[in-house]
Amino acid sequence: MQQRQSTPASAIAAYFDLMYDADDARYPEVFHDACVIHGLREGKLVAWSAAEFRDLMRGRPSPASAGAPRQQETVRLEQTSPDMAAARVRVRIGQVRFLDDLILHRTDGTWLVTSKAFHVEEVISPAS
Repeated sequence: MQQRQSTPASAIAAYFDLMYDADDARYPEVFHDACVIHGLREGKLVAWSAAEFRDLMRGRPSPASAGAPRQQETVRLEQTSPDMAAARVRVRIGQVRFLDDLILHRTDGTWLVTSKAFHVEEVISPAS
């Protein structure tokens, strides 16, 4: 059963859960089908549709299953209009800490990520 994110903060909490647990069934609770995910990988700009990003998540072990530490932080969250919000968050996926800028829209009463720009902030040594 799909959970409805009723506030931007609850949508960010669901995003953090998804990034850590990678529970595919919850993907539609976080990302809108029209979402675009983009950022630099090895110095080249990449852009994925929501479906492509979902496939990438399916293809990797979750941080939870790998026993990775759960590190996440909301740096900034601003509701910019009744139906739009912007957030900057940090999240660790395995040995990589990302700085993500998220745009969220409220559609049909549910807050979903409609755009994600990511930056690799740090690659953490395996001992950390």
